[in-house]
Amino acid sequence: MTVRYEEDGPVSIITLDRPERRNAVDRATATALYAAYQRFASAESARVLVVTGRPETFCAGADLKALDNDVSHPGGPMGFTRLRSEKPTIAAIEGWCVAGGLEVALFCDLRVAGRTARFGCLERRWGVPLIDGGTQRLPRVVGLGRALDLILTGRLVDAVEAESMGLVNRLSDTGSARKDAVELAHQIAGFPWPTVLADRSSLYDGLDRPLPEGIAIERDRGNTVLATGAIGAARFAGGEGRGGG
Repeated sequence: MTVRYEEDGPVSIITLDRPERRNAVDRATATALYAAYQRFASAESARVLVVTGRPETFCAGADLKALDNDVSHPGGPMGFTRLRSEKPTIAAIEGWCVAGGLEVALFCDLRVAGRTARFGCLERRWGVPLIDGGTQRLPRVVGLGRALDLILTGRLVDAVEAESMGLVNRLSDTGSARKDAVELAHQIAGFPWPTVLADRSSLYDGLDRPLPEGIAIERDRGNTVLATGAIGAARFAGGEGRGGG
């Protein structure tokens, strides 16, 4: 079994488990990743997804020895990276997160990385293109200049530099990325859910639009969850959350 799927209350965890290939993804693994993602996407009880690898590697990209990935698959040759999740997603990264593995991490909203994590577009040296969303998501995460640096040079970036450029959202002690990512996922899943989904969707739908259009998207979607906000405001008025707690 190269892909494992677990449920921890409202948190789903997809784990790449192909350590002999540094969790590189061949066609069969991509198929399993796609199925696991669809399981999360279709489960009403599943609120947040954590994607990780074991034991000491996130993902080294496509399996260049097999080279049998389906480049025309709607989910992409890495499984699900051409899709857009309607629910929050977090990558828990240890060790190598390179090539297509970096594109899997970029699919996620947030990235939690151990201090030995390494990132890079290493496919540059083999002439393999970024076709799993990397050219589109990387500049949205780190900005155009840094994205061009990583894509054109194919250089490796350590976890500290990755955090400094915004590629990593949180640094963890080595070996703790999964634990910390799952804790973060539970925190997010515990917030009033309609508003979490509405605000996240407004952010993504407003990207690259003129500001007035983005404001209108935010207004219209926000109006659909005002009842949730009213309940929260009543809780605050009743004494909850005072002092930032």
